[in-house]
Amino acid sequence: MAVNINPRRTPLIAGNWKMNLDHLQAIAFVQKLAWNLKDANHDFAAVEVAVFPPFTDLRSVQTLVSADKLPLAFGAQDVSAQDSGAYTGEISGAFLAQLECQYVIIGHSERRTLHSETDEQVAAKVTAALKHNLVPLICVGESAEDLAVHGPSAVPVAQLRAALAGVTNAADIVVAYEPVWAIGSGQAATPEQAEQVAAALRGVLTETLGQDVADKTRILYGGSVKSGNIAAFMREPNVDGALVGGASLDIPEFSSIIRYHKHVGV
Repeated sequence: MAVNINPRRTPLIAGNWKMNLDHLQAIAFVQKLAWNLKDANHDFAAVEVAVFPPFTDLRSVQTLVSADKLPLAFGAQDVSAQDSGAYTGEISGAFLAQLECQYVIIGHSERRTLHSETDEQVAAKVTAALKHNLVPLICVGESAEDLAVHGPSAVPVAQLRAALAGVTNAADIVVAYEPVWAIGSGQAATPEQAEQVAAALRGVLTETLGQDVADKTRILYGGSVKSGNIAAFMREPNVDGALVGGASLDIPEFSSIIRYHKHVGV
């Protein structure tokens, strides 16, 4: 089976660094990643690459990307629902826009579990991101308990419906399905499981925002993604890329994931 390429959706491989790498390490990492991909003749127009460093790294990454004209996108790992004011520790979308962030991760499973973020808070952050022309990368997913109780796709579908509450059909968004039971376990969902949920999520996009938006919105898979399994996920018609965690901190491995086409000879 050939890798599915939808001409309306440029694949996106995104690396979430989580709380790893300080600003000096981030500079070295981005330089090495860009060199590695350049040496491999990676076509950034065919597969977009984005990195999501900690907040303290963003200015350094922005300066490097801008000065060296690197073809890498970057974004933040979270955003405040508020624009300004007495919100100690929060980061406004206005600040991220000034740093030329293209993307922001919203509703990541670690934010939902470790910080008790609700669907309503996620929706408010999505609205805030769009207000400042940031593309929200909306994360949805279920725990092993959710999967056992509700079955596949029920929880991610409900989370996406809630997140889209304030979104219009003019919005540019990305959706990431991250089965919590797979993250960090070394055991990814099967491509068939990922496709089943991605197809259901695209159905929500169609119902909520219309067919045109659903057709162009990229749906990523995230959960123990590796160079050895990425091509299988990318063969699925509704999987348009990956949100990569731990493997995105290993430059050779992340580069191999980005260059998934090479694994299948296309």
